[in-house]
Amino acid sequence: MKLAVILGSVREGRVTERLAKWALKAAKELPDTEVELLDLKDYPMPFFAESVSPKSNPDRHPEPIAKKWLDALNGSDAYLIVTPEYNHSIPGVLKNALDYLDWQMSKKPTAIVSHGSTGGARATAHLKGIISEIRGVAISTNVAFAHRVSESINEEGILNEELAANEHGPNTALHNSLAELKWYSDALATARAKD
Repeated sequence: MKLAVILGSVREGRVTERLAKWALKAAKELPDTEVELLDLKDYPMPFFAESVSPKSNPDRHPEPIAKKWLDALNGSDAYLIVTPEYNHSIPGVLKNALDYLDWQMSKKPTAIVSHGSTGGARATAHLKGIISEIRGVAISTNVAFAHRVSESINEEGILNEELAANEHGPNTALHNSLAELKWYSDALATARAKD
């Protein structure tokens, strides 16, 4: 499985980067898995303003930075989106990046790691609707990180000892989500190969 971990925040001093590093470390432990971090800071796309929906435009020619983003997504088998919750939803930069997609995530699974008030549950709910519309598969086992990220994960992405020692804590939730993501990725890759 080739897994893209998408860092869905570009804010100065973002703590979401710590969460992404934590998830990235765990993902690298999966068998037969290649992991790549896709940081939206590396894809500074303007607001999506194409005159035709990407899914309905067979003669589409996206600008170079958007093409770079689309190519990075297209080469992956599965996705893990790490997002904060802003105003009961996802950051605008993440929504904008997803609006550029046509078929890159189609029939491929996505898991979500969210944080914020209520663990980012409302951001996750909105993101699942978007994933469904872009023909992706939003898996049900996601991680709602309900702890203060800045106090729970250091800058290298290491969970503090208290949370790491909790057998029902965030590490367990993340490993369960990644295991389900891998299962769906393997199953859907087999199905896509038959298309």
